[in-house]
Amino acid sequence: MADLLIELFSEEIPARMQAKAEADLLAAVTAKLKEAGLAWKTAFAVSGPRRLTAVVEGLDARSADVREEKKGPKVGAPDQAIAGFLRGAGLSDIAEASIVSDPKKGDFYVAYSTVPGRDATDVIAQAVPAIIRDFHWPKSMRWGTGELRWVRPLQRIVCVLDGKVVPFEVGGVHSGNETEGHRVHGRGPYTVTGWADYKSQLEGKGHVVLSRDDRRAAILAGIETACAKAGLQWIEDKGLLEEVVGLAEHPVVVLGQMDPAFLDLPPEVITLSMRTHQKYFAANDAKTGKLAPNFILVANIAATDGGAKIAEGNARVLSARLSDARFFWEKDKATPLDVMGEKLKTIAFKEELGSLGDKVERVAALARELAPAVGANPDLAERAARLAKADLVSEMVGEFPELQGVMGRYYALAAGEDARVADAIRDHYKPQGPSDSVPTDSVSIAVALADKLDTLVGFWAIDEKPTGSKDPFALRRAALGLVRIIVENGVRVRVLRALAPAIARLLSTKKIAEEKAKLATLKLVSEEYGFHEFYEQAVEVRLGQSAAKQFTSVSKDFAWDTVVSVLIFLADRLKQSLRDQGKRHDLIDAVLELGEDDLVLIVKRVEALAAFLATEDGATLLAGYRRAANILKAEEKKGALPEGLEVDPALIAKGPAAELALWASLNETTAALEAPLKAEDFAGAMTALAGLRAPVDAFFEGVMVNDSDAQVRENRLALLVAVRGALHKVADFSKIEG
Repeated sequence: MADLLIELFSEEIPARMQAKAEADLLAAVTAKLKEAGLAWKTAFAVSGPRRLTAVVEGLDARSADVREEKKGPKVGAPDQAIAGFLRGAGLSDIAEASIVSDPKKGDFYVAYSTVPGRDATDVIAQAVPAIIRDFHWPKSMRWGTGELRWVRPLQRIVCVLDGKVVPFEVGGVHSGNETEGHRVHGRGPYTVTGWADYKSQLEGKGHVVLSRDDRRAAILAGIETACAKAGLQWIEDKGLLEEVVGLAEHPVVVLGQMDPAFLDLPPEVITLSMRTHQKYFAANDAKTGKLAPNFILVANIAATDGGAKIAEGNARVLSARLSDARFFWEKDKATPLDVMGEKLKTIAFKEELGSLGDKVERVAALARELAPAVGANPDLAERAARLAKADLVSEMVGEFPELQGVMGRYYALAAGEDARVADAIRDHYKPQGPSDSVPTDSVSIAVALADKLDTLVGFWAIDEKPTGSKDPFALRRAALGLVRIIVENGVRVRVLRALAPAIARLLSTKKIAEEKAKLATLKLVSEEYGFHEFYEQAVEVRLGQSAAKQFTSVSKDFAWDTVVSVLIFLADRLKQSLRDQGKRHDLIDAVLELGEDDLVLIVKRVEALAAFLATEDGATLLAGYRRAANILKAEEKKGALPEGLEVDPALIAKGPAAELALWASLNETTAALEAPLKAEDFAGAMTALAGLRAPVDAFFEGVMVNDSDAQVRENRLALLVAVRGALHKVADFSKIEG
């Protein structure tokens, strides 16, 4: 058993690439060792700003010999077959082969050979150069005259097995046993014999913290100490923390102070300037909870003055950044949002969808239409939508795109706009990810829904849908955000009725329709939703009655196809969201099959169905449903069931008691379902369905469906169709698994 140490030492590796590179190096090294037949006890990797290190402990010194078997022809086979076998097996005479008997196949020749194992040194000397040459970096470079590509110029390669150097060369860099420590505190070089020696020297005299976990812990401890002494609360920023973990191999936390006069800027501007430009953490005053005039930086050096000079220099740099921000802030406040919004007409949103100004007009009109459904004031919703994108042309958002919406809110408040309008400007982009919150105020909800609906319909209309992993316009995020806003707020919006005016307005304002409309191939029964009626009414509002007739005649099928496609996409996002909450995918499918477009109702049905199926009544009724469905499916394979198949009560009355009981129970259940379904009491609907359990069981035990009398048989099939129809009022039970 031996220990292997590999270190790839280079100039600074970008912080965002280190963690993945660490994992990739470990995976590549262990894969090569496993492929060579070498076993080991433990393996791990560490990474830092200038090094990737892999360690394998308890490695076999040599791989085992492998006995190979090559099966040949039967004994007595033609000479040609024998000769081919000998050539393939490397034998000179058939006598060198063994004869093996098989009870079924008889006697046949087998050639055995032994492939000798390899020394671990030889395996490593061949594997590591290949790993280095094939290593994938998001961005890499060449330097000097060599052909090797690495993230930054590769300076040293340490490769030590059992204390001895494994010799090889890659891109002009020879492997060895010397490494370097911290540039200032302990550069070295250091001669190492293995992981324990390597760690001891580098973390001792070398002043390098090798592990990301250890550096993270040191930074967090330093922040906690500094904040406790100064009466501050660190504003947690996990993303920035991971970045600074990769920037300093000897992290030292320093608390700095900025000019308090800058606190009159919006706090988001200050914290983002700190984060983006300087990699500083911000802190709040522990007593007031407001942003403090301090910053926390992570230095890569332990200064003799405790970091005072470092803090002072960084404060000057931060002041310069915040002075620029103040200039943008004052300049933007002097320009009304309405004036900023006029510039949006000159900025392209997407060629086929017009300018950002065109999008604003569509969203404003749609927000007004949605407002009553979400309990919002239509005037406020329209006003917020008209101002929502205006800050995109502001100086501040030009410098910090992450502040879109946030700055619009501040500019709106400074201009005296209603607070709900201002909040909607900020919140209409939400949620921007799975961990982001959704808007909760009704005005914000109206604008956020209108913006996302317009985006989805627009890109679907021009056939710019997400494909595979590609989603350049973040349409999946928009759809999932729309679903979350509706479901988490319990918003009773019929998505179909919201999509109809959205696409009508899009097609009527930008004239996308005519050529694309003629390409419509999907022919669905839109009357189920009354879509065309809604669509035509929406077009009339936009174009007037006379123009609407001609326009809708060429575009409504295309519009319907687009809406159906968007609905399917939204349904998929809803399924994703519900699955993430632990809800069964088959129950979601069973409810979605009903064609419901009220997402809140869909969720209610799924929850009630899950609860029902967890009971004995639910499980038993599901089994009965499947028996009925299987019988009907078998009959439908023979030929379609007669149209208008209806139960004849007179025939039922002549049949067995179990048949009559099921018919009576079915009528009672069908009547009992009406009230809870109308009241959206799905738990009550499930209770009503439970009444069918015993009669369905009794029917299948005591009644022969395929009766010799054709009329009786057809009547019983009609009864099963009616049972299936009753259950389908709640969900499509055929989609339920298990």
